[in-house]
Amino acid sequence: MADNKKGREDQAQNADRRQRERAIAEELERRDEPEPPVDPSELAYLETELEAVEFPATGDEVIATLGDRDVEATDGTYTVEELLPETDVETFESSRAVRERIERPTVAATMKRIVEASQKLPREQLDGSQWDAYQKTLRELAAIDADDEDEGVRVLGDWIVDRIEQKGKLPGSRAVRREAANFCRSEGYEIRNDEWLGV
Repeated sequence: MADNKKGREDQAQNADRRQRERAIAEELERRDEPEPPVDPSELAYLETELEAVEFPATGDEVIATLGDRDVEATDGTYTVEELLPETDVETFESSRAVRERIERPTVAATMKRIVEASQKLPREQLDGSQWDAYQKTLRELAAIDADDEDEGVRVLGDWIVDRIEQKGKLPGSRAVRREAANFCRSEGYEIRNDEWLGV
């Protein structure tokens, strides 16, 4: 596109269109997920408090501002500090990214443990695609049975952290999915081959 006013407007419109398409795709993907355990009004209030944070922001920066803020969930009360990693490695692009992380506290707390454990690795870093795969696997486990108090999420988080500590490296995304599927099958949940956990 030409570098003139019309070209810049076209680029901006294309960027907006792509953003809307991503949001629609994410919403369609989430349709099968159970309702988040944190009340949406609680999340909306938290998001207004996040206006004090300049984004993009690291976990450290968000915690410095709102770390002791309580978040009420169906399974208990958490502080923001318990749900976000205390690190400058992970960056949140917007208040919405923080909100999306916090809306599933068990998954958020488990990802915090994984991120913080991975920081001790000298030659490896939990990158975007692997981080996404870990989180998606944990969310799938949380969605299997909303009444099991997310036992699978905790078990898988323990397994990943143990692997990091024992082997000195991050387990592969496929190995994490396989371990999650094994847990589900051992608990009597059927996993089809066409599902994310169906490895």
